[in-house]
Amino acid sequence: MPTGQRVFAFAAMCVGMFIALLDIQIVSASLRDIGGGLSAGADETAWVQTSYLIAEIVVIPLSGWLSRVLSTRWLFCGSAVGFTLASLLCGMAWNIQSMIAFRALQGFLGGSMIPLVFTTAFFFFTGKQRVIAAATIGAIASLAPTLGPTLGGWITDHYSWHWLFYINLIPGIFVAVVVPMKVRIDSPDLSLLKGADYLSMLFMALFLGCLEYTLEEGPRWNWFSDSTILITAWVSGLSALAFISRTLMVEHPIVDLRALRERNFALGCFFSFVTGIGLFATIYLTPLFLGRVRGYSALDIGLAVFSTGVFQILSIPLYAFLANRVDLRWIMMFGLGLFALSMWDFSPITHDWGANELLLPQALRGIAQQMAVPPTVTLTLGALAQSRLKQASGLFNLMRNLGGAIGIAACATLLNDRTNLHFTRLAEHLNSTNENMNHWLDQVSGNLATLGHGGADGMTAALQQLWQLTYREAQTQTYSDAFLAIMVCFIVATLMVPLMRKVVPPSQPSAHAH
Repeated sequence: MPTGQRVFAFAAMCVGMFIALLDIQIVSASLRDIGGGLSAGADETAWVQTSYLIAEIVVIPLSGWLSRVLSTRWLFCGSAVGFTLASLLCGMAWNIQSMIAFRALQGFLGGSMIPLVFTTAFFFFTGKQRVIAAATIGAIASLAPTLGPTLGGWITDHYSWHWLFYINLIPGIFVAVVVPMKVRIDSPDLSLLKGADYLSMLFMALFLGCLEYTLEEGPRWNWFSDSTILITAWVSGLSALAFISRTLMVEHPIVDLRALRERNFALGCFFSFVTGIGLFATIYLTPLFLGRVRGYSALDIGLAVFSTGVFQILSIPLYAFLANRVDLRWIMMFGLGLFALSMWDFSPITHDWGANELLLPQALRGIAQQMAVPPTVTLTLGALAQSRLKQASGLFNLMRNLGGAIGIAACATLLNDRTNLHFTRLAEHLNSTNENMNHWLDQVSGNLATLGHGGADGMTAALQQLWQLTYREAQTQTYSDAFLAIMVCFIVATLMVPLMRKVVPPSQPSAHAH
């Protein structure tokens, strides 16, 4: 294929990947509106996001095997068609149960588009073109989830939550039409259906599905004190053991775990896991802080976190310039270290932080994402033979999503536990010997008395305000703890970068690329 056609085909696939990743977080700032529209409580509405994640995380590692059966061309087309139809159904959902079912369908049908873009880039491009393609993929992989809350908040505020899903229709149809016409890099092999290891697929689905459920619901139900969480954790652990042992024994596994013997691939999966923690946990924490502590609306939250995406886009030319001149390992090391620095800049957070105070740490995070994710893609997948690329890409992408799931679960648990701890510590100083507190209570109760709250009622109202202020400060300190915990993860990752081997992109395309 001429270069122009390859670029156009690759761009069409990137559109599919973008909308699949965008939909992970596009509902996060609008769950309250969706719940109100469908007459659902907060616990039920949370499943609008959870069901999508569970379905997507199950299908991503299967994408390599599915692309060999159906071919990259037709699997991507089928994923785009299914994702588009499921998006239409989500917008037409009539109750919370139908919404959850359609969101799971949307995640399962669209999940294959994400790893297929990674493998296609390595088939289509070589040399400097591959570096640019990896930069594009890395930008989309980190930018789409970042922009999700912003775009979702704006759409919900100006139109309605239904349009969170209807906006997928035009790009979905575009991808479904263009990809079959332009992407022809392999042929379907339906004979693989006969000897497929379906038992491993079952074990993997149980392992990942129950793991995602445990991680999502665990913080809300106090982990293993809840019988359902305990059961799903056991099912996940036992299924994982069965899946790993069987995958290592069969001749043609559905997921290439043996690729982890390659040092670059094993380290790359670790870095993908850590960047998943950083990407998804910070997207989870920042809107939560702005909503709970500052009381921001969905649109205000989106505008406040928008700066991350802006600075990431602005840093793309810088990465493209450096990638062809500097060892990718040192660029990745700089990106991971800068991410750690951005988390350090988040840590002095106070209750009055808004868009202005968040600008610098979010700018650093946006630049860090662009400097860390693309070189990880190239260094991890660039060292593998083309024959192993499809199955290995699914595992690589799975690690990013698992990192995100575990990062969010850990942060949610941290917020629950540390808030209580900070509140207790603050409350220890709020006693009758604290003159400043006594003066504040007298002043507030006096002000309330002038508004009609007299005597004991005024003091009770003042004490309620004191409790709310103390709880707000305890929450704020806990967000700082969470950002510092993420910082530690990135410091460890930064120190491990020198263990990676240098990868030089091939100057000539392989036979498989024709």
